[in-house]
Amino acid sequence: MFTFVFVMIQAIDMVRTSDIPIEKTPVTAGISLNGQHIDVIEQNKDKAVLVYFWATWCVACKFVTPIVNWLSDDYSVVGISFNSGDDHRVQRYMKAKGYHFSTINDANNQISRDWGVQVAPTLIVLKDGEVKSTTSGLTTPMGILGRMWLANIK
Repeated sequence: MFTFVFVMIQAIDMVRTSDIPIEKTPVTAGISLNGQHIDVIEQNKDKAVLVYFWATWCVACKFVTPIVNWLSDDYSVVGISFNSGDDHRVQRYMKAKGYHFSTINDANNQISRDWGVQVAPTLIVLKDGEVKSTTSGLTTPMGILGRMWLANIK
């Protein structure tokens, strides 16, 4: 039974993330909501980076974002908020929830289009300019940690 569930989850992930470019990572840089310049390509040269596409209105994100926030204490995380309104709205939302991970507000959805991301949440693990893992929808702390760990040992 476990094998069947695992295979089904993998198949669903493959369909949901089929538009994400695996071979060539899109340039992803911008100014975070706290004013820092973020360059995802530069950040993932030595260690894995979790690129987290999320939205303030996303029901599944309400469960995944606290995990990502917790993970950001020990791992490199870059959030990309899309379809969530202007910077001030996203900042208020993050402050109200106590989220502190670096986030670029993709107000015009250009970054999410470049990545082919259409589903929130979508989590992409990058290392050395390559996509090492993708998943979307609900996930567990162990699922994200496992993806980060595997990317860092490869």
